[in-house]
Amino acid sequence: VGGTLAAASFIAGAGGTWAVVGLGAALTLYAAAGLLAWRFPVPARHERWLSPAIGALTGVVTGGTGVFVVPAVPYLQSLALKKEELVQALGLSFAVSTIALAIGLASEHAFAADELGVSLAAVVPALIGMWIGQRVRGLISAASFRRWFFICLLGLGLQLMARAFV
Repeated sequence: VGGTLAAASFIAGAGGTWAVVGLGAALTLYAAAGLLAWRFPVPARHERWLSPAIGALTGVVTGGTGVFVVPAVPYLQSLALKKEELVQALGLSFAVSTIALAIGLASEHAFAADELGVSLAAVVPALIGMWIGQRVRGLISAASFRRWFFICLLGLGLQLMARAFV
């Protein structure tokens, strides 16, 4: 939360082009980690100090780019949590990150209530895309879906970074 609030001014306007580059870099890094199946085993004795550090870094990335998956998701996956524990940890992380980002953007006057209708309207195509994704997932193997998901994410990340310099 602290990292997100501290970095929210960056995405709210002070960062401009660099916020887009940061978003592209975060997506590219996450895609590369997924494609290469990077696993960083974290011994239990290091969790006590590493967890807050990863949380703070994730907060800064969230505040600067709006993306809250890097480095939190790869870190949580490295903890060898049971399936249900991982889902709970991811859900909690995403919920806290979303709320912290909303507070950070509101404090920077970048969260306009009058634009809420447009944002809500954008949920419709997102839900349609999710529905299509479910259908596609049912037609291909999990490994193939995962690979293509990360390839598309990698392409998006690279495109965002390149667009900032063109």
